Formats: sequence, structure tokens, C-alpha cells
Amino acid sequence: MKQRVYIDTSVIGGCFDHEFEEWSNKLFDEFNNGWKIAVLSDITLDELTNAPKRVRQIIETMPEHTFEIFASDNESEELANKYLLDKAVTEKYYEDALHIAIATIQQVHVLASWNFKHIVNLEKIKLYNAVNLKNSYPMIEIRTPREIINFIENED
Repeated sequence: MKQRVYIDTSVIGGCFDHEFEEWSNKLFDEFNNGWKIAVLSDITLDELTNAPKRVRQIIETMPEHTFEIFASDNESEELANKYLLDKAVTEKYYEDALHIAIATIQQVHVLASWNFKHIVNLEKIKLYNAVNLKNSYPMIEIRTPREIINFIENED
């Protein structure tokens, strides 16, 4: 079974950021080679509308069989609001909560992000998972692309 990886906009933009480009590009290589499935949401696609063309093209040029797209719905909005109520994030960062909710509901294997303030943050992850468990959802793995790419070492 291929690993399904929810990606937010930071991972896509990371392909052009000096600090993150190596790892974001390796993750997209894994998607494009069919080793993993990228999971996107309508939230991610909406956030990309104002991104530079080269960033949008990362998704536009992916083969169709390498990704899945899910729309936010009442269930994901309700779960995102529960994250707000339990102070995982503030209302200002509702979209971040919605990313987590969609990924949780779609039962991805892992959510990848470079957002260290509101997503890839140990204290936030604990809060998201506490809300998930309290509401009968599975826990969610949240990591950076660097942590989830496959390392292929040369045998000498």
C-alpha cells in the first residue's frame, strides 16, 4: 500500500525555498515516481491561486494518478472548530486547523508541512491528537518532508 501524504502549501512552495528545496523536491520526486500519493485539499488549491506560476506548476504538472484531492465539508469544518475551541490554534489560523481536520478525516498516513508555528510543532500536535481522540478520530502523524522521504543509500 502506497503511503498517502497530505501536503499543505508550504511543502509546494518549499520546492523554491533555499532552506527546504532539497527535501520538498525529493518528496515530489517520490510522488511523481508513484512511490507515494500526494493528498491535497481545496484549501491548498485555493491558497495556490495567488502563488507564483512556478509554484502552481508543481501541482499542475503532476501525473493524475499521483495525487488525490478532497474538499472541505461540514465534518472537517466541525473538527477544525473543535481544534479552535481547545486552543490548538486561534481563529486567525483556521485554515491550518482545516488542513489538519481534512487530513485526519481522510486518514492519511502522514501530513507534511514546513509550518513549524502552527502545524509541525510538538505541543500543537499533542493538542490536535487530544481533540481527535476525544472525538473518536484517529491520531495523525505530522512531519516535515525531510522526515518522510525514503533514503536510498548506496551500498559500497
